[in-house]
Amino acid sequence: MIDARGRSCPEPVIMTRKAVMAGEKSGEKHFEVLVDSRVCVENVTRYAEHSGYTVNVSDTDDGFKLSLDRK
Repeated sequence: MIDARGRSCPEPVIMTRKAVMAGEKSGEKHFEVLVDSRVCVENVTRYAEHSGYTVNVSDTDDGFKLSLDRK
């Protein structure tokens, strides 16, 4: 799980990119990202979809959870 709450863009995207690149080397195809702003949701979603992932966004008590799954 990538916890990017409290961080402003582009940091959540960079954190997600690093985790995805490292995880893909070990065969991971599912990632979860926590963010606390709509802008971060949009930017991480854009990155993930461009990288071949589907994204599902859900509200949490303190922000949003993005579930990324490899297509």
